[in-house]
Amino acid sequence: MNVTKEDFIVMINHSLFDTPIARLSTASEKWDGLEQTFGVADALPMWVADMDFAAPPSVVEALQTRIEHGILGYTLRTEAYHAAVTDWMLRRHNWHINADWIVFTPGIVPALSIAVQQFTSPGDAVVIQTPVYPPFYNVVKDQGRELITNPLIENQGQYTMDLEQLETSLQTGKVKMLILCSPHNPVGRVWSREELEGLASLCLKYNVLIVSDEIHADLVYERGTHTPLSLISEAIADYSIVCTAPSKTFNIPGLCTSNIIIPNAELRAHFAQGVNTMGLSSISTLGAVATEAAYNGGESWLDQCLAYIRDNMEYVQQFIAEHMPGVRVYLPEATYLLWVDFRGLGLTHAQLSKKLLHEAGLAFNDGIVFGKESSGYMRINVACPRATVEEAMRRLLVLVKK
Repeated sequence: MNVTKEDFIVMINHSLFDTPIARLSTASEKWDGLEQTFGVADALPMWVADMDFAAPPSVVEALQTRIEHGILGYTLRTEAYHAAVTDWMLRRHNWHINADWIVFTPGIVPALSIAVQQFTSPGDAVVIQTPVYPPFYNVVKDQGRELITNPLIENQGQYTMDLEQLETSLQTGKVKMLILCSPHNPVGRVWSREELEGLASLCLKYNVLIVSDEIHADLVYERGTHTPLSLISEAIADYSIVCTAPSKTFNIPGLCTSNIIIPNAELRAHFAQGVNTMGLSSISTLGAVATEAAYNGGESWLDQCLAYIRDNMEYVQQFIAEHMPGVRVYLPEATYLLWVDFRGLGLTHAQLSKKLLHEAGLAFNDGIVFGKESSGYMRINVACPRATVEEAMRRLLVLVKK
């Protein structure tokens, strides 16, 4: 797929993204859950990974039509549903998948948990590449598996895989699975094909199943740069599980819909058995409607959304470079999350966390929850109206005021 940066330039309909939408008193985890999570009720929430934008018009209209029908009974995943998923993967990622490769789950975290349960045993080891999305830790440790970390190598804000250290871990023979984050949350890397080939080669050599969380695959800033793991080779497609969802892409995570793509029939049957055993195979009516409408009608909205978010990111980078030279903002290759390095301020991590929350009134994701190597970092969600981002930057200045 030969796509350049120029191909990704779009005209933004700012009215879709500039207009603030009140989310308080809607049972929003991001907004109404502040006090439960942070112990304060009045901070500006820029933490949990959902957007402060309305879902694409195609999704809203489809949901309204279905609700007007009035019956929300048990729902099948139809041929049209599967076609929407397969057509999207081909159109957006140049990935030909068969409809029968898809196993539904109500989220990627449940899928990761089921994969650990079905393909490893208590005492087996599972590798994760840190710093990484916190549930990766939980789905391993909470099921009695040994957690082995393969820390990413950081150099001036650029993260790479440490394949040498990974092979040392795999040589023990204890590792049965690696959970990959691709694109990576929180550091924002879109792994190159060469990096994925190196990782896949090691896992095939040591018979390690790769479960790839690709929930942010659509949120890349250069179209075509993300490589679905199964496209690396037939061998890795035959021994991997790829987790996808429309939830982050189209801001519909509350509808709990994920599509787990497993080309290998034996792996797929064993995974589906775990889904069925847990009673998680039924899709919600509105989740099915929204997924089909998003993939069929939300692409223009997504392109505009990504361009808007990129503008927000560049604004934050420029503002901080001008006003806070001790802070480093590196633009990610994917996601709407900034991984920000505050270490240059000379604060302890505890001091940084306290100042941000109690003096600046900013609720960011604490870097430490992604891995012990992330002291001094914060994850900031900038998928919100520009006015919110500007207010956050104004508040952030309290860190450097004398």
